[in-house]
Order: sequence, then C-alpha cells, then structure tokens
Amino acid sequence: MALDEDTVRLAKGKNLATVVTLMPNGQPQALLTWVDTDGEHILVNTEPQRQRARNVARDPKITVLIHSADSPYDWSEVRGHVVDTVTGDEARAHIDELSQRYTGNDYGRPIGPQGRVILKVAADKVNTPALLGMG
Repeated sequence: MALDEDTVRLAKGKNLATVVTLMPNGQPQALLTWVDTDGEHILVNTEPQRQRARNVARDPKITVLIHSADSPYDWSEVRGHVVDTVTGDEARAHIDELSQRYTGNDYGRPIGPQGRVILKVAADKVNTPALLGMG
C-alpha cells in the first residue's frame, strides 16, 4: 500500500513517532523515536541489538504512529511489516541525517560494534484524520 501525502509530510518533518513491535510473549512494546520515509516506506533507524530490532527479526509486524509536533490532531498511523533492513555506512549516515533534523547536530551517542540498522516498513493500512473523514 502506498503512503499518503499526510504520512510522508509527517515522516519527513521534525515529528516523533511511537513504534510498536511484539515481544516474544505477544506483549506489545512501544517506544518514542525519530522517523523518516523514502516516500514508499517508513524508515526507523535503530541498533540491531535493541529489543525492537530483535522483535521484528522474529515477527515483522510493526505499527508506527507519527505525532505532529504542532497539533495533536495531525497524525498518521501506519500498520505494516518490515520488508527490508539496511546496515553499514548507509544506516550510519542516516542516523546523522535524522539527528541533524531533530537536534541540529550529528548523532552524538556512541555507535556500538554492531552499528546501526534501518528498518524499512511497508504499509498494510494507513490511518490519518483525513483518511478517516475527521480532517
């Protein structure tokens, strides 16, 4: 499913997202994080050893709820699945791009020996206020 223009706008902006994955016992795990898009997928940059990366390696289902920094009534929920991962130099450069967008500086935290990974999320369903007839 294609991403709509509101989802792309929110994912390209300085907006945080709640990323929900499933723990091994089925319990949802939610984390607030930076988010991005390539226009076709939602992009979530994390470390391979983090729980959410381990969760989607086991079960690729994921929900990303992007919250507008400007209005609580401007949001997008993307229910989907991870279709690909990107590692190496591209993932490392991407975290600096995200950090520049959100903080104005390159990523300042140490990068562990496993590096970074971009989770590429394909949408199965997208909900926004406009798509739900609320906007």
